Amino acid sequence: MHTAVQLIELGAIILGLGLLGAVSVRFSISPIPLYLIAGLAFGAGGILPLGASEDFVAIGAEVGVILLLFTLGLEYTADELVGTLRTSAPVGLVDITLNAAPGVLAALILGWGPVAAVAMGGITYVTSSGITAKVIGDLGWLGNRETPAVLSVLVFEDLAMAAYLPILTALLAGAGLIGGAAALAIAAVTIAVILYVALRHGSLVERFVASPSEEVLLLKVLGLTLLVAGVAQQLQVSAAVGAFLVGIALSGPLAHTAQKLLAPLRDLFAAVFFVFFGLHTDPGDLPPVLGIAALLALAGVATKLGTGWLAARRAGVGTIGRIRAGTALVPRGEFNIVIAGLAVTAGANPRLGPLAAAYVLILAVVGPLLARTAEPLAHAVRARRDKRASGDDANAARAAVKATAQNDAADRNTVKNTPPDTKGATGDDHTSNGKGTGKAGGDRTEKDQEHDEQDTPGDGPSGGAHQDVQL
Repeated sequence: MHTAVQLIELGAIILGLGLLGAVSVRFSISPIPLYLIAGLAFGAGGILPLGASEDFVAIGAEVGVILLLFTLGLEYTADELVGTLRTSAPVGLVDITLNAAPGVLAALILGWGPVAAVAMGGITYVTSSGITAKVIGDLGWLGNRETPAVLSVLVFEDLAMAAYLPILTALLAGAGLIGGAAALAIAAVTIAVILYVALRHGSLVERFVASPSEEVLLLKVLGLTLLVAGVAQQLQVSAAVGAFLVGIALSGPLAHTAQKLLAPLRDLFAAVFFVFFGLHTDPGDLPPVLGIAALLALAGVATKLGTGWLAARRAGVGTIGRIRAGTALVPRGEFNIVIAGLAVTAGANPRLGPLAAAYVLILAVVGPLLARTAEPLAHAVRARRDKRASGDDANAARAAVKATAQNDAADRNTVKNTPPDTKGATGDDHTSNGKGTGKAGGDRTEKDQEHDEQDTPGDGPSGGAHQDVQL
């Protein structure tokens, strides 16, 4: 009987996801906000809680994040990863400073203590790799120039999480400096080993999983990815980092085939991940902390836009690409909830969990919507700026024409008001300076001027008459 209920719930969830996906396609919007709202409706405290399939949905959510990061790794080579990590270090440090500061300050202002402040800094800092990967894929940004810069920021954040989570766990458990350092050393060694295999022995990995049968290839690639991700997570390293590095190790036709085979599974389990996040958020706990969460979310949007702008600018990307990079980094998700769960379980502060859930939910919904409007907004800003620039040029041109007309009118008035007995002298004066405006001044030669100076000294009327005779 229990199995039948599980199948019914799973069927209802997957069918509901399909219907929501159809709505998103119909209105050309991201399906992520719809998946999250559906999770809220059918989770704890929702209108119709679904509890029988909770374990399957939890595992499916983990698989979804792993496959999203694995397929992202397939897009890039090991050399590209190393290059972007080297160049992204300054941006990564700015990212930590800008985005962790609001959470730390909020916890200290609320009086939650230093340990809760460290947890809140992690919650406001890290971007959701799963949501960002989904947004980049849905909007067709994988081939854009700013995408490597965005991915380098994500990888830097995941590697930073590999160092941060052991430290946070040690602080929450009350462990001393030695315990925290030991956990951090284990995480660092794990990352180094996986990265070394991916960079130096990627060809061995390819030969191991290669097969003429697509079925065998699918099973090998999926099994290896889940295995490495699980080992990484067991050693206090992000499962997402492990999956990403496995994807980096594969390249060429094998990577293309693996991506094609795993794409349907990735889409299915990624949708389950977003639903799972909503299922574990009680809507009744959100209103008391909604104001603080909204302020933190506003700060989070601004700081991530700044991070993406800086990362894309360092990569030589234009204004539109910088805006796209910033909006792609806005969503928060899986890591933020994991950090909040660790802190609440350890008794850091009971309000920290609902605050983190509200904060993440706001940015998980707003982030994809901002990304969807990034290009139209950037084009509108550029068009307005170009129009203003062209308007300024036109005004300058009109001012120049008007000034020229005024000068011509002034010259005509000067000539008109000159007395008849001095016009000749005026003409001589102008020609002697080489700036004559009349025909006489313009046609005279240096020899004529020398003749005038010898035969007709002075600037009297005789000079003017002699000039007319010469011509």
